[in-house]
Amino acid sequence: MMNTKITQHLLTIELQFDIQFPTLYKQFLVEIIQDQANYEIMDINQNYVSLYSYSDLIERNETYQIQEYEPDYLLIGQNGDQGYFIYVKPNHASEVIYINDLGALGSLEMQPIAPTINDLAMP
Repeated sequence: MMNTKITQHLLTIELQFDIQFPTLYKQFLVEIIQDQANYEIMDINQNYVSLYSYSDLIERNETYQIQEYEPDYLLIGQNGDQGYFIYVKPNHASEVIYINDLGALGSLEMQPIAPTINDLAMP
C-alpha cells in the first residue's frame, strides 16, 4: 500500500520541478526507502551508494544545481563525487538509472548503469 504522506510529498516535488517520477522509482521510494534517512546499497559495480529518501531529494538537487545543468534528470543518490540520476522529463520518464561526475554536470553525458532502480543493487 502506498504511504499517503510520502506520495503527497512526491507529488509536490513533481509540481515544483515540473518532473514526472518513473513508476518503479516512485514505488521504491514509498515502499523500500520510506522514511529512512540513510539508505545504502552496493551497486552492480561494487560501489556503496547512498540513495536519498523522498525528504532529501529537493535539498540535494538544489545544492548541486541539478536542474540548472541537467534539467531532465533528478539526482537520486551518490557515492562521493559520483551522482546517480533518473530521467524525469514529463511524459518521457524512464526507469533507467544513470551515473555522472557531479563536478562535470552539463559537460559529460549521463552514463546508464542499470535498467531500473531495482536492478541497481548487487544481487
